[in-house]
Amino acid sequence: MILPIVAVLLGLGVLVWSADKFVDGAVGVARFCGMSTLLIGMVVVGFGTSAPEMVVSALSAMQNAPELALGNAYGSNIANIALILGMTAIVSPVVVVRKALFRDLPVLLAVTAVSFILMLNGSVDRLDGVILLVLFAVVMGLSIWNEMRRKSADGTVDADDQGKPSLGKSLLWLLLGLVLLVASSRALVWGAVEIARALGVSDLLIGLTIVAVGTSLPELASSIAAARKGEDDLAFGNIIGSNLFNTLAVVGIAATISPMHSFNASVLSRDFPVMATLTIFLLLFGLPVRKSRVDADGRRVGRINRIEGSVFLVAYVGYIGFLIAQATGILG
Repeated sequence: MILPIVAVLLGLGVLVWSADKFVDGAVGVARFCGMSTLLIGMVVVGFGTSAPEMVVSALSAMQNAPELALGNAYGSNIANIALILGMTAIVSPVVVVRKALFRDLPVLLAVTAVSFILMLNGSVDRLDGVILLVLFAVVMGLSIWNEMRRKSADGTVDADDQGKPSLGKSLLWLLLGLVLLVASSRALVWGAVEIARALGVSDLLIGLTIVAVGTSLPELASSIAAARKGEDDLAFGNIIGSNLFNTLAVVGIAATISPMHSFNASVLSRDFPVMATLTIFLLLFGLPVRKSRVDADGRRVGRINRIEGSVFLVAYVGYIGFLIAQATGILG
């Protein structure tokens, strides 16, 4: 019992520290390269924090359990919006820039719709997986191309190189922070699971609560750290990027390795509608209606405030409660 307790305490401490350094590194790389923190959040941070889900899904597919990838991907998407963004907004309201609101979020909604259409026949075969992976490559490629075009249109790079962080140091914190984020979250989850089992908690309840939240700890820690530092683009880009990776890459990789010829119908009737609804509310909450903040061009920008963050968090608690009630037979 002592080792699991040490793992929880040490994991939590390293998680908080590494999230701080990870954000510093990501922001440093973005500024050195002249790229927006929103794109860095979507591509680098989104990919990095979604790497565990990608590995788990690939391994599940190789072990002939590809359906786990659907639960892993869509469960993580739900947690990203309702739990992570909800808690982040409660700690510090998140500003939503117009580019994310009117370009990236509609792309995420479109991707969600395409995934739903592909699943309507009750399966996700290898061709569907390839389509998702190609779509993922197109979306990421266009995002990077648009950013490079914007950078080129802006003209020359900054003359004041002294104000830029060291690329080497930023890359070091970015990579080290990412490795420690994943490792510390795994240690924390392992310790919490061992403690729960020692106290007689069922594996089912552990999986629905501790493990479900634990796999989202890297995104949670990095998003809160980014928001506290005023890097709202990074926090918001992390959510969008992670959800794009989960919906397209995670499911696409699993289906390509081992086609899902059938899956539990509750994915389409329960989990997918919850994920889609949360994404729509993310767009609605971000609209610059009655918002006092303005961007550098004098235009109003949206903001996910503490009340809206609380709505997301309550929705997540309700969703998890519903899952537990179903799994334990309370709902029949």
